[in-house]
Order: sequence, then structure tokens, then C-alpha cells
Amino acid sequence: MKKLLPIIVLGLAPLTAIAAGSAVPDLLSQYESQGAADFSAERGKARWTETHLQAKSGQSVSCATCHGTDLRNSGSHAKTGKLIEAMSPSVNPERLTDPAKIEKWFLRNCKWTLGRECTVQEKGDFLTYIQNN
Repeated sequence: MKKLLPIIVLGLAPLTAIAAGSAVPDLLSQYESQGAADFSAERGKARWTETHLQAKSGQSVSCATCHGTDLRNSGSHAKTGKLIEAMSPSVNPERLTDPAKIEKWFLRNCKWTLGRECTVQEKGDFLTYIQNN
């Protein structure tokens, strides 16, 4: 039995990866019920690198400023230098698993980057982009 346990655990690893993205469909449905539609990874990618001028610092920033353009790699916070784990669920299975965390970080990061909260359309496009990378 001791020899079977690692095999069983390793056999369940793909199921963990599948479950990891389970928050996304529910959030996308929620966003659609609030008026968003036709989520686009291409739009999400374009918005990811779109720069915005921060009112306080006068610095131009984008999502990629801290998270990078390759979501499989880790990034670092532009202001604090703190490590940010990879965004891609294919590399970081914990990403996109907790709807409350996703919403918390959308609120913080959209306000920091865009100077406002993200729309439900933007959130859906970002999630679609992140989920597919």
C-alpha cells in the first residue's frame, strides 16, 4: 500500500490542475449577468500591456509592469520589489482558484494601474487571457 500511495497522488495531479481553473467559469457567468459578453483573450492581452499614467507618481504603468508579459514567469512589484508568483495556472496551479482573492486583486491592481476599478468586461477579458496562458 505504501508504494501505491505516491502513484495514486501523482495520478490525481491532473485533476488538481483541472480544478484550479474552476473559479473562472463562475466569475465569467457572474460578469455576463452584469452585462459583459464575448470575453476575449486578445483584448485581455492588449489591455495587459496598455500603459496608464498614474496620477500620484506620474509613472506610466501596465499590468505587465509588475507581472511581466510572459505569464509563466514570476514578476516583481514595481514599487516594493516584492516577488509576484507566475500568473499562468499552467505553472502556478493556485492561480484562479479563489474567487474572493481574484476580486480582491482586481480591485487593488485595477485601481493602482488604471486609476479606477476594472469593468466586468475588462475582468472577463483579463481572466480569459490569463487562463489561456
